[in-house]
Amino acid sequence: MSNRLAHSQSLYLRKHAENPIDWWPWCDEALETAKVANKPIFLSIGYSSCHWCTVMEGEAFSNSAIAEYMNANFLPIKVDREERPDIDSIYMQALQMMTGQGGWPLNVFLTPDDRVPFYGGTYFPVTPRYGRPGFLQVLQAVRRFYDLEKTKLQTFKEEILTNLQQASVPPGTEPLSEDLLERGIETNTGVVSAGNYGPSFPMMPYAELVLRGSRFKFESKYDSFQAVRLRGLDLAKGGIYDHVAGGFHRYTVDATWTVPHFEKMLYDNGQIVEYLANLWSAGITEPAFKRAIAGTVQWLKREMTSPQGFFYAAQDADSFSEPNAAEPEEGAFYVWSYGELEQLLTPEELTELKEQFTITAEGNFEGTNVLQRRHSEELSDTVEAALAKLFAVRYGSKPDVLDTFPPARNNQEAKGNNWQGRIPAVTDTKMIVAWNSLMISGLARSYSVFHQPEYWQLAADAAQFILNSQWVQGRFHRLNYDGQPSVLAQSEDYALFIKALLDLHQASWSFSKMHLESSNPPSNLQPSDWLEKAIRVQEEFDEFLWSVELGGYYNAASDGSGELLVRERSYADNATPSANGIAIANLVRLALLTEDLQYLDQAEQALQAFSRVMNQSPQVCPSLFTALDWYCHCTLIRSSDDFLTSLSNHYWPTSIWQLETQLPQDVVGLVCQGLSCKEPAYTIEQLLEQLQQSQTRASEVD
Repeated sequence: MSNRLAHSQSLYLRKHAENPIDWWPWCDEALETAKVANKPIFLSIGYSSCHWCTVMEGEAFSNSAIAEYMNANFLPIKVDREERPDIDSIYMQALQMMTGQGGWPLNVFLTPDDRVPFYGGTYFPVTPRYGRPGFLQVLQAVRRFYDLEKTKLQTFKEEILTNLQQASVPPGTEPLSEDLLERGIETNTGVVSAGNYGPSFPMMPYAELVLRGSRFKFESKYDSFQAVRLRGLDLAKGGIYDHVAGGFHRYTVDATWTVPHFEKMLYDNGQIVEYLANLWSAGITEPAFKRAIAGTVQWLKREMTSPQGFFYAAQDADSFSEPNAAEPEEGAFYVWSYGELEQLLTPEELTELKEQFTITAEGNFEGTNVLQRRHSEELSDTVEAALAKLFAVRYGSKPDVLDTFPPARNNQEAKGNNWQGRIPAVTDTKMIVAWNSLMISGLARSYSVFHQPEYWQLAADAAQFILNSQWVQGRFHRLNYDGQPSVLAQSEDYALFIKALLDLHQASWSFSKMHLESSNPPSNLQPSDWLEKAIRVQEEFDEFLWSVELGGYYNAASDGSGELLVRERSYADNATPSANGIAIANLVRLALLTEDLQYLDQAEQALQAFSRVMNQSPQVCPSLFTALDWYCHCTLIRSSDDFLTSLSNHYWPTSIWQLETQLPQDVVGLVCQGLSCKEPAYTIEQLLEQLQQSQTRASEVD
């Protein structure tokens, strides 16, 4: 019999609908029921493409003895972290306070009257193994503690709640100086440059800051230019990239960027595409970067773009090797045995593939091969032909004739459809504003650099879907399920969508120039429209999430956070950049484009709010240093569309372009740095010199 999650919109929650556990979704009724029954809450948080979440669902959560005890002694609640990152953030922080580590699935026990956590962990096996206790034993011990150790429970709760409340209010202020920016760049360059001894993560907010910092002449013990180049090569050459069909996996389980954890997340792909385009524009023109961007865009078009124009959220790591398989296998869709390669390819193709990729008879992943490139040059025609054959085996069709590939929305569709190739991984088809925004920004930047019209079109279509579909009764919403908006937008949705709109505004100058005059122009907003939309979204962001007293933005809206233990203003970067870091940079950009200094005042107040964190722990908040860079070196260039188009494909990380149609005679452009403008530039060389100086000028912020 199905439980309450059977009718959830979330794929992750529906995956638990057949568990014998009497799951509730997070809602007022569940919280009140636990309180009235005096049952501790078992809160379990995960996401659809999480491998160990899938394992625990098939093991502990499907075990009848565990379910019987759980249902009698706890009120179990399931939360999709992608729906409610605000809930996830609070309880992940609590788990890290309790155990010193975190991860998903996130399983915590809460007291029913006030929802304060008092015990937690991640993956619990059915029986003791991997040095972890069996889950039934955990449940029994937790219930005994709750019933018999009331004094200890109260003391522990008070400590946890106090720590959470203190953590939700960043410490006081310290000076914001040019030296602070230098120290932040230096510290985070060390993070990116550090050698790995375990899993390798993209860490794009860190890499982005280091790329920005490479333009300065700071004294450093690191080679920042080499660090950002190497990170790009690790991404574009490594097994983290799907060399057959495009798209980046979540991370690699090793230090050599070889064997990935195979899920593909939209948020990673958006950030990596933007980063590789920035590397190219900064003069690091490795052919592997251009190929990885193009391949990722093709994957996005083929598998991750809805008919309505938005982008799907993620693809699972696991897939079925055959329709009758009981459980999916990690990486089954992506890996190749040596015998398969010998059978599929000609001797010449296999020989060249082995020369350009790390392929062996023994393999590098459980007897199979994950493809990893040996160099970053152009691949030969023979190797591209071999990769096209592997693509056809996976998808049942050659890449040049397969425009779209329908998603498998659940395990039943994956196993039941008559796929012409391999059985694909399940795709989570929900739309998340923040993640779509990261992809829009990546596509917009790639369009500016490479001038591929389809990059622009994909970005503009996704942005227009959000503008047309995500407001209900005047409020912005985070998710969309099959045409239905859901869940009030959170700070990352506002911040990243405003950034995406500003990125489209910047890219639209060259798009307007190169394509809108064609005989069949696409129907998109004009440059001024993107800016107007960004201003409107910013107004709503300020109304519902800005902290007037403290500065910075809360994670959740003032009218959508009543059930939360604390109201956080997150500043730390994780797999995605912090909302406050992005939001502050947006405020600086809006100040330049609108000449409204209130935006600049807000940016300064927000930077001051997090200044002590930046001084004391620069390694946790690279996006705040990116925002500080914008604040210290913001530059506006006014020029004609011809010159703006030529400028936009170069790397000017703190510059904003503005079309100027009434320049004085013989003037090619004006450079304004902060609140003052330089003398008009009469030659391109003079303007470029002014721009370069403005991007690296020394400044201090009082």
